[in-house]
Amino acid sequence: MHSLFVTRRFFSLFSISSLSLLALAASAAAAQPPAGFTALFNNKDLKGWRGGSTFDHRKLLAMTPEQRAEQIKKWTAPDQKGSMMEQGKTGKPHWYVEGDELVNDGFGAYATTEKDYGDFELHIEYKTVPKADSGIYLRGVPQVQIWDYTEEAKFKLGADKGSGGLWNNSPGAPGKDPLVKADKPFGEWNKFRIIMKGENVTIFLNDKLVVDNAKLENYYDRKVSVPEKGPIQLQTHGGEIRWRNIFIKELSK
Repeated sequence: MHSLFVTRRFFSLFSISSLSLLALAASAAAAQPPAGFTALFNNKDLKGWRGGSTFDHRKLLAMTPEQRAEQIKKWTAPDQKGSMMEQGKTGKPHWYVEGDELVNDGFGAYATTEKDYGDFELHIEYKTVPKADSGIYLRGVPQVQIWDYTEEAKFKLGADKGSGGLWNNSPGAPGKDPLVKADKPFGEWNKFRIIMKGENVTIFLNDKLVVDNAKLENYYDRKVSVPEKGPIQLQTHGGEIRWRNIFIKELSK
């Protein structure tokens, strides 16, 4: 009897210890912003984010305040079809918070910062699934590419070269294709460090240099520079993607 009691007590303590370790591991994943950075995602809700789309930010700013508010409502509000908060097939909104992760089911409007940014350094982690396709818009301009680097159907588009390139740059332009393939296997977290100064962008994916100070072309009008300021946007493109540890530091000119 005494032996059985000790065994049960050991397993009980072991279970509690295991749960504690799991809790510590989960809290460790939600890192604190590095010095000088602020968190864009608060690990609780979508405060600071609105809906958005592939839409020239200059046109949004040119609208009257009333027109702009109505457009943003269409992208954001839960009662608007195609918005970021519209109910998806899972019964949850297209965007929702799960633990310390910002999750998108692959559909709906893009998660877009309410604030516009000029020069900045952005740190962001993501985890996605096979055949998914996504991206990060800088100042509202597409995009830092994220996709399934094993999907042969997209090899002609450059998927085999990996993620992190400025995919909407012109063919052959610097930065369009990543310098190296740095994606981690599915199920693991990938980490971007993106530095934007003026119209030039440097990108590290999983600590490897994939874009070296390349000009980001203005997708909406290649004859003009990208806007001096604009939002950060997380694209939806048909496959689940999870984001965490989204930190930004604004840089002086």
